[in-house]
Amino acid sequence: MGTAKRRFSLRLTKLEAMRRRVRKEQEGIREGQGQGQVGTKLTAINQECEQLRQETNQIIQQSAHTQLRLSLMFNILKARQQAHFHKAQHLTALLRSLLNTTSFKPL
Repeated sequence: MGTAKRRFSLRLTKLEAMRRRVRKEQEGIREGQGQGQVGTKLTAINQECEQLRQETNQIIQQSAHTQLRLSLMFNILKARQQAHFHKAQHLTALLRSLLNTTSFKPL
């Protein structure tokens, strides 16, 4: 997930640079030039923003699933230490069920 965050950060930096360029081009529009270029670039920026939002939501969802799995694993270990084997068995079955039903799409 570290690489996903890095890619997200790089794309965000590119997006900020593109927005700065658009600002400069908007100044040119006020002077009456480059209006068509700004429209196409603005559309591209908006599309990239939407893609970043989707990737961010996917990262958040993956984090939540990871946190849930880690919590279940911790509780399984805790139940085994306290000799609550029935509870550990139930939690293990729940974890297996979660792992079988959860599928992640790569970014």
